[in-house]
Amino acid sequence: MISLVNPNGSIIITQEYFTNLIGYAVSSCYGVADMAASGTAQGLASIFGREKLSRGVKVKSDGSELVIELHIIVTYGVNISAIVKSIMSKVSYTVEEATGLTVSSVNVFVDGMKTE
Repeated sequence: MISLVNPNGSIIITQEYFTNLIGYAVSSCYGVADMAASGTAQGLASIFGREKLSRGVKVKSDGSELVIELHIIVTYGVNISAIVKSIMSKVSYTVEEATGLTVSSVNVFVDGMKTE
């Protein structure tokens, strides 16, 4: 949860909002086959049918900046470097436009490959 204070009051943005926002941005990028569970808790949540968009997304607050960690599965035969650059750019832009917060880094981990 991120809390911002301004002259009019405080704004609280939940972790769920960030994970869904980022999940939509990543899933719309060409070459991304799926999101990968990034830990035991997310793995168990995916087994019990929780929403796929939040799988593989971690958001941490580093002062006034955000650090985003993504775990993805790519489609076989695509240029991984190009996909990762596209994801980093799109996620950073989407989060900064939607929230006004600065994204200091987007770390993308390719956890697997899927054939079509």
